[in-house]
Amino acid sequence: MVGKRPIGRSDESDASGARRKTYQRIARFYDIIDLPFEYGRYRSLRPLLFQGLGGRILDAGVGTGRNMPFYPPGSEVVGVDMSPAMLLRAERRRMHSPALVRLKEMDVTRLDFPEGSFDAVVASFLFCTLPEELQAPAIGELSRVLKAEGTLRILEYRRPRGGVRLILTRLWAPWAKWAFGASFDRYPERHFAHCGLEITKMTFVFEDLIVLIEARRRKAVL
Repeated sequence: MVGKRPIGRSDESDASGARRKTYQRIARFYDIIDLPFEYGRYRSLRPLLFQGLGGRILDAGVGTGRNMPFYPPGSEVVGVDMSPAMLLRAERRRMHSPALVRLKEMDVTRLDFPEGSFDAVVASFLFCTLPEELQAPAIGELSRVLKAEGTLRILEYRRPRGGVRLILTRLWAPWAKWAFGASFDRYPERHFAHCGLEITKMTFVFEDLIVLIEARRRKAVL
């Protein structure tokens, strides 16, 4: 479903291709590798993404579908991911969702949806896996498909400010980069204003390691 490579975007396309290969490679092991973090951290945080949301929702970087049990009942959720192998595992979780779920293979930097398609967009631990050159294109696309005054919510890692956790993340960083292409130093909110988004809330939800960012798409000025 991803369109042809646009002229002048070869660096972005190469980065997206490398990321796709990474997740095709680790898909069969992903849930096993992630299991301690899922039940030690993520499972209690995922409901925060969906509080008060409804209507048509985009789950950007749906992965293996770990968000599905927490989708708002009665909503319609479209989950996108660029890895067919990850989507295959997400498909097995659709029966556990209280929402209507559709899954699509798609690159978040080139979404195949019309402008203003969604009431809300969520992304959990997506941007820590996107290299710097893909951050602005991805935010631009999430903003584009969001309705005016629609809600964007992002759960993301941050590098701790100090102490033992800072040391641990420094030790963990090389493996996280190799396994997931992930970094603790990605800041997608730097691109919000340029993409028509304004931050409404930004809160650490797990010590100083995981942050929940909420933004709204500004109304167009006529």
